Amino acid sequence: MKTNDKIIQLLKERGAMTAKALATELGITTMGIRQHMLQLEDECHVIYKDKQAVRGRPARHWSLTKQSDCYFPDGHEALTVQLIESVKLVFGESGLDKLIEQREKESFELYSKALDKHNNLHDKLKALAKLRSDEGYMASIEKQNNLYWLLENHCSICAAASQCKSFCRSELHLFQSLLNGQASISREEHIMQGARRCAYKITPNP
Repeated sequence: MKTNDKIIQLLKERGAMTAKALATELGITTMGIRQHMLQLEDECHVIYKDKQAVRGRPARHWSLTKQSDCYFPDGHEALTVQLIESVKLVFGESGLDKLIEQREKESFELYSKALDKHNNLHDKLKALAKLRSDEGYMASIEKQNNLYWLLENHCSICAAASQCKSFCRSELHLFQSLLNGQASISREEHIMQGARRCAYKITPNP
């Protein structure tokens, strides 16, 4: 993987980073990273914001632009949008709702088989993140005190979700069904509302 690609990947997964942090992560010099950032900036894939540090000069934090989405293409975006519009035209909104319900049912069955192999919530969530990453969501699990976070740095169904908000509601409902009795889950950040990622807060039941 080229250095530029690695930088794009890191910024997608972790959000804004300094040249120093990127250099440390990739094992190259800070000067080398800065050269790559200038190239990516010229290509309109990254932007920066200077933030005041505790000591010394402000630190420059780099983040991705919308143009960087070309590194993470939605494979059949145009076809997806066309199919959704066709379903609405032929079967109406109720027909599309039934289609989404069927997709949720099939996903629940698939996910349940994987999660049922694990006894504790932590391992179940790791298995869920693995499934989501396999589907292109770039998912990971983080633990903060008594909470867990399911973080999805990419939306592999953006084209569909932009045409029908029910897809997003269905995915949240799917997670709630999978964790029913073990934890409550809410979406705190949402790509479709302009956030960098989708972030789900998971609170284990007492």
